[in-house]
Parts: sequence; structure tokens; C-alpha cells
Amino acid sequence: MPRPFKMRRVGRIPTAREFKPRGVPMHLLQEAYLPLDGLEAMRLVEMERLSQAEAARRMGISRQTFGRILGLALTTVTRALVDGMVLRIEGDDHHLVAGGPDADPRSGTNAEDKPMKIAVSTSGTDLDAPVDPHFGRAAGFLVVDPETRSFSRIDNQTGAGAAHGAGIAAAERVAEAGATVVLTGSVGPRAFSALASAGIGVAVGAEGRSVIEAVEAFRRGELRVARQASSMGHAG
Repeated sequence: MPRPFKMRRVGRIPTAREFKPRGVPMHLLQEAYLPLDGLEAMRLVEMERLSQAEAARRMGISRQTFGRILGLALTTVTRALVDGMVLRIEGDDHHLVAGGPDADPRSGTNAEDKPMKIAVSTSGTDLDAPVDPHFGRAAGFLVVDPETRSFSRIDNQTGAGAAHGAGIAAAERVAEAGATVVLTGSVGPRAFSALASAGIGVAVGAEGRSVIEAVEAFRRGELRVARQASSMGHAG
């Protein structure tokens, strides 16, 4: 079995994803693809002026992996500039948006300091329980260590019955439990914002699976970290 892809933390999502030479039609140009983690590696070294060791810790990866990512990114950008290619930034899968360049690693914004814990919305009490399709209104969460499959349960009955703010309350509970990723069916904008502020990634569309099936699907890349809320509901 291939080794699961390790989550990488990104401190800033680019507002522009495509760059091209001026005055040349797109269809006449070749394209170069810059991975999002490559852009982050360059940002940390060139803009934040971090050492490669410090930047690797910020992204939650090894120093060797960081060096490889940075080298490939620099080669890609240089080739695009020299050869006049379209440069596209892509690849949001397996990236978590961190709390920002000045975030305290003790808060969990550094993936290397905080082992991955996956919070899955469910009304059940074991790994074979079905995933609850709603985040804020879920009866509870199982917080799973994907490596050992050990887990603990968070009760969310109080938040589930709240008239307002259920998603934010649920986000606070999973953050207090040390979760780094949430798997659920759907999540509203306020809950999504609260989770993102805590450095917690959200993968939606996990309904129809058991808790452990959702965890394994996430590790295989079948469930991906979302860039925005999946619903407009107040419950999250």
C-alpha cells in the first residue's frame, strides 16, 4: 500500500492563479504548473525570510521534502519566465490553511508539532458508525488518530439543539479536542470560517460512509480539503 500523502500547511492562498506573457494569445503558449506547496515554500523563504529548516517546520514537512519542493518550484518558475510560458498555480488537495505567518506553533498551526487528528461527525460511538451529514447539528464527533485508529468521542448534543451558532460551537469543540481535520457531509460558512481560523481543514461529502471508511477515504485522497463552505445553512 502506498504511503498516505502528508498534509502540508499553507499560510496564504494566492488571489491570482494564472500568469501569462503579455500580448500573446493563450492558445499559442505552453503551460507550466506550480504546485501550491511550491509557491508556499518560495513565499516562506523569499518573503518571510525563514531558513529552510524553519520553513519546513511551518509547513509541517521534513527539511528534505521542503528542499525538494522548493527546488522544483524555482525550476518551474524560472522555466516559465525564460521560455515565455503560462504559469498556473494549482493543487489544493492535502493542504490546510494555517493561521498565518505569525501563528504560534503551540496553537496547532504547525502540523509537525501537532499530530493529525481527524474529527468525524457522527451520532455513533465506534468507528463503524455512519457519518452524520451535518457538521453543526451532529450529535457528536469521533476524533480519530489515523495511524493507530484510536479515538475519543466529543458530545455535541447541546450545540445540536441550539437555535443559532451550532456550527461555531461545534468548531470550538473539535478545536479544543486537538483536531486538525474535520470530515463531514456539509458545513456552513460561519462554521467553515471558525474552523479555518483554528487551522483546521474541512473535507465534505463524507456522508454514506462509516467513520473509518471516511478516514481511509481521506487518507487515499478521495475526500479533499475544501476551499469554501458547502452550504449556506445557519447550522453549519
